[in-house]
Amino acid sequence: MKQIVLALTLVMSGLYIQAQQKNSLSAGQWHGELERADGNNIVFNFEMNNKDHKPILYIRNAEERLAVDDIAVVHDSVFIRLPFFDSQFRAVFINDNQIKGVWIKRLADRNLVMPFTAVNTGTKTYRFKTLDKKPAADITGRWATSFFNAEHTRTTEAVGIFNQEGSTLKGSFLNPFGDYRYLEGVVDGDSLKLSGFDGGYALLFTAKIDDAKKISGGKFFSGVGAPRIWEARKNAAAQLAGNGSLLKQGVSPKLDFTFKDVDGNFVSINDDRFKNKVIIVQILGSWCPNCMDETAFMTEVREKYKSKGVAIVGLAYERTTDFTRSQQSVRNFMKRLKVEYPVLITPVAVSDPQRAEKTLPQLEKIPAFPTTIFTDRKGEIQTIHTGFNGPGTGADYEKQKKEYYEIIDRLLAAQ
Repeated sequence: MKQIVLALTLVMSGLYIQAQQKNSLSAGQWHGELERADGNNIVFNFEMNNKDHKPILYIRNAEERLAVDDIAVVHDSVFIRLPFFDSQFRAVFINDNQIKGVWIKRLADRNLVMPFTAVNTGTKTYRFKTLDKKPAADITGRWATSFFNAEHTRTTEAVGIFNQEGSTLKGSFLNPFGDYRYLEGVVDGDSLKLSGFDGGYALLFTAKIDDAKKISGGKFFSGVGAPRIWEARKNAAAQLAGNGSLLKQGVSPKLDFTFKDVDGNFVSINDDRFKNKVIIVQILGSWCPNCMDETAFMTEVREKYKSKGVAIVGLAYERTTDFTRSQQSVRNFMKRLKVEYPVLITPVAVSDPQRAEKTLPQLEKIPAFPTTIFTDRKGEIQTIHTGFNGPGTGADYEKQKKEYYEIIDRLLAAQ
């Protein structure tokens, strides 16, 4: 009897191990869809591979490949935690080439949840299914763009930047906060489709191309939210309007703050390490995609100027005032971007309308994330820059970097 029980135990153990081994994310190109209730699904692509015998996934948007290595397979389920923005996928295997589940993005007081599916397409990759119609026009270039809500009572001006090669379309939109990062899609006849997904942004843009100078009937879908309307006209000189000075009148132009870093130690801008240095104060959030792009650039800035009298300090405004939760998010943000300058966690949530008054009373407001403050060697504010044009904007990104370098060099040269 003992031998029979032992034999059955070994057989069941073998079946269990096989069941565990059966489910895996097969290598190759994958096509994913975040499902909206209105049927306008947000599509994205990722590549599945192995690194050091461990699964690794690369989310693909145009030229960007965002590495994701926090992947766990448990029985018939797979859990994929994205490296930024406190979001993850939870799914079950339909088979080795198909998974189905939900994308969860953790917000301050609730979770944003979207159903999703993904299938392995082998060596082939596609973002949108098309009718393979000849493009109505080549829309490469800059476009003065307006976004409206459904009632046309609120308008946001933006600049569309498109690069079209045949039916392939890439680009982004500059906006007062920076840009919508890497977008990728198609031109199919007179139909335009662009999407982007990085764990923070989940975006879909559709529109009709009237001709080489006009785009109309646009719709912009973000996550599960109601769509916005957009239209655009070709304009090679299109630019965003400036925000003006954010420095509050009648107050000291010197910043004065003390907050905890990710290790719980208090750090002040008045500490000796910052004295007689040009200081860059980066207002950010670990939830902010544009902050990710600026932070990646700031690591380059630090390397270039760390021996020349420049210091960088980040101020993180997180989704809640829970220090432990914020600490985990900011620490992960810093680890992924290899940040070696201090990032302090403010005790004020990003949603607080008095966030500037409570933390940086020298400013009228904090209108965008990121916002970057440049001070001279005396500690006085000289320049404030809102938003950041990331690498998905091409030439505008290079222009942004050049502007930052010029500001830093000017402040270093001043006596």
